[in-house]
Parts: sequence; structure tokens; C-alpha cells
Amino acid sequence: MTSEWEEIIKEMKKISYGKQTILDEDIKAVVEVLKSDFLTQGPKVSEFEETLAKYHGAKYGVAFCNGTAALHGTYNAIGIKPGDEIITTPITFVATANGAIYCGGKPVLTDINPNTNCIDVSKIEEKITQNTKAISPVSLAGYPVDLKTIRKIADNHGLYIIHDSAHALGSSRNGTFGMEYADMAILSFHPVKHIATGEGGMVLTNNEELYKKLLLFRSHGITKDSKLLNKNDGPWYYEMQSLGYNYRMSDIHAALGISQFKRVNDNLISRNKTAKIYNDAFENLDFLIIPPNIGFNILKTKDATKTDNIHAYHLYTLRLKNPAKRLEFYTYLHEKGIMAQIHYVPVHMQPYYMVNFGYKQGDFPNAENYYASEISIPMYHNITVEDRQYVIDTITAFNSVK
Repeated sequence: MTSEWEEIIKEMKKISYGKQTILDEDIKAVVEVLKSDFLTQGPKVSEFEETLAKYHGAKYGVAFCNGTAALHGTYNAIGIKPGDEIITTPITFVATANGAIYCGGKPVLTDINPNTNCIDVSKIEEKITQNTKAISPVSLAGYPVDLKTIRKIADNHGLYIIHDSAHALGSSRNGTFGMEYADMAILSFHPVKHIATGEGGMVLTNNEELYKKLLLFRSHGITKDSKLLNKNDGPWYYEMQSLGYNYRMSDIHAALGISQFKRVNDNLISRNKTAKIYNDAFENLDFLIIPPNIGFNILKTKDATKTDNIHAYHLYTLRLKNPAKRLEFYTYLHEKGIMAQIHYVPVHMQPYYMVNFGYKQGDFPNAENYYASEISIPMYHNITVEDRQYVIDTITAFNSVK
């Protein structure tokens, strides 16, 4: 028999740190594909790719089944092999670094700038060796990393830039998403992101050679392009020219993405509005530090391209001034039905990276301080006024009971 306490828990308000919005038009778009001749390898994938590439100022888009597969594709495209190194940040989801390992490469981690929580650009150059092949900066939580400065470093050493922009769809620094600086950028369409396709990812690039490699890689290394074939036995003929994977996105997922994209600027505005309300509510609480927003104005117009600096606010990341209170605060929020999350356990503190690459606690003090004090609270574009106010009131109350 269910206890009274279990019934209370069952009925309790629960507000996730992030979630998708699915409208009737999204469902209709998916149903239309389900009734069509193509569930996969059809026209919707190309349409989705072209839409996202144009929006971000890229010539090409290559859709993948998820963001991790997209990252794997980028490292393969630049020829990462055993002995090669890539430079990235310890404050990211492990996929950023794992993608290089899949190809035999070694992630070389660089501490974060505590003012931005992104990779400390001033420390990148000291990590470059003769084995370095690429720099993979992350636009954490939607805050656009300084790609222009990183491009100068990369050019001085003949390196690629792979921008992990999984959090940063629609973001902008100085009026640009940064495709003139990054050789490739990856997007993610996980349900908590700005556009939901269920699972999905994409690589954006202006480099035709990299584009062709990405196309091969996501589809078994196989091509039917008559201009690329070594011979041609007929219209049916195909060749596996490299080792690839089945990383394709389906038309079902792409159709959902196309429908979701129509609301992308509205979603960005909504997230920025919530960030502004949170900032105003929390900036004077003596136990919290609000997220960095250096030089970024709150987005108020649908014409996002006219705004110089756009923070995408995939996450809203608070910091506790006293890290010792973090577990208590986290537990308090969950008990109140606010499903806060931590982003992220640093890559170098993961057992796999400690054992296989010799990383240890203490290697990256800024990253570790960030991790020890960070907590992500609900941030998504359809959060209700009531739920947002409940989050604010609950957090403010902690200040009086702590």
C-alpha cells in the first residue's frame, strides 16, 4: 500500500532544469513524413541541413544522429590519428574530448577563465606541441567563446578549430556566429536544447573538402557519386572508400527539427527574458554568483542578426559563494520539486581520464572551483511565469533559512 509520504512525492510539483516544447505543428510535420515514401535518406534531411547552415552563415551542414557522432565526424575529417592531440576544456560534457579518442587522439585539457567559464584563451598557446592538430573550444551554457582570438592562435600554428557549439545555437559575438573563424562547428538537438529532434546533431563548415569527408563518414564511408568512383559498373554501383559509420539522421527527426526551427528566435528571446528576470532576482543574494554576461545585452528582438552579442542561454548556471553549501542547496531544491542539475563533472576528474591520461585532481583549479560551486536551475523557452516565480521564491527563501 502506498504511504502518505509517497503520495505527497507523487503529487509534488517537479520543474526540470530543461525540456522540449512540442506543438501540434511539430506533430503534423512528423506525421507527414510517416505517411511519405521516405522515413530516412529522403529530402527532409537536406532541407534541415540547408536551413541551419544558412541561419549560422555556413556553406554546408551535415546532419548526424546525435551531437557526439557529429563530434566524432569532425575529428575524423581532420585526420586525427594515434599520437595527435586536440586542446579543449575540462568543463564540458565528455563527448567533446571523447570524439578525439575515438580516432586515437589525445585530449589535452586547458583550464577555464573564471570570468567566462569557457576555455582560458590566454593559456591555449602553452599547451600547443608538435602533435597538436586542433583546438576545440566550447561555448558553455550558450556563452559564445572568443573564436576570433582563438583563430589567430590556430593560424600561427597551422591548427584546425572545431567549435563545440552544442549549447550555442543562434548565439553571436560581435554580430557573428563565428563560421569565418571555426573550420567546423557542431550543434546538438537533444530535447533540452534550443531545437529538439529527439536525438540529433549537425556539423557546419565552409570547407568543401571537410564537407565531403563528413558525408562519407556518416554513411559507412560509401559513395555513389559518379565523379568520385574509381570505376562504375552501372547506376546501382557504390564504393566504400573509407571506414565510416551509420551516423545518419532520419527524415522523421529532420522534419521535427525543421518545424522547431521556425520558432528558434522566439525561443532565444524567451530564454534571454528568463535570464534577465533571474539576474534581477538573484544578483543581490549574498550566497550566489549569477552567470557571466560580459558585454551581452538581453535579446529583445526577433531579428537576432541585428544584435551584436547574443547569449543563447542553453543553461542558467548559478554559483554558490560557499561551495560547502552546494549539496545542501541541491537537496533543498529537489525536495521542493526543482530538478536542478550540475554541469559538469570536469573531464579530468573522470576515472577513465585519470587512468588513461594521468590527469588528477588539482590539475585545473579554476575548473574544479567552478564544478564545486555550480548548479543549473530551470531554463527552457516554455517555462511558465508561475514556475519561474516558484523557482525564484524557493531560491530566495534558501537565503533566509541557510
